[in-house]
Amino acid sequence: MHKVILIGNLGSDPEQREAGWDRATNFSVAVNDRWKDSEGEKQTRTIWYRVAAWGKLGDICHEHLQKRRKVYIEGRLISDNETGGPRIWTREDGTPAAAFELRAESIEFLDSAVEKAADMVVVPADMTEG
Repeated sequence: MHKVILIGNLGSDPEQREAGWDRATNFSVAVNDRWKDSEGEKQTRTIWYRVAAWGKLGDICHEHLQKRRKVYIEGRLISDNETGGPRIWTREDGTPAAAFELRAESIEFLDSAVEKAADMVVVPADMTEG
């Protein structure tokens, strides 16, 4: 068993699609990783995650979230079936890209505008299953 916790900002508006017998809502989340290097200088890098929220959780995200909103997400990493690592692809311009994918089990909206709209909706994992 594993659990991943992210706090970050949406990099895209949620997109919803039918996936067989259920609905999936996908969006990207940017998480800033901060540390001090060996010289004591502050360093920052942004790590991008692709998030999938299913069923009612996805519906709520699709309705209330938008690009740049801050979220707290708990879920589990979904690895590439072939490599066991992040999903890897080639962009249209020919450059390589990779992304970690997270299946959301619960999401808290941390942005005040979203909090008011959704009344801090937290959907537990058992409601995310179809």
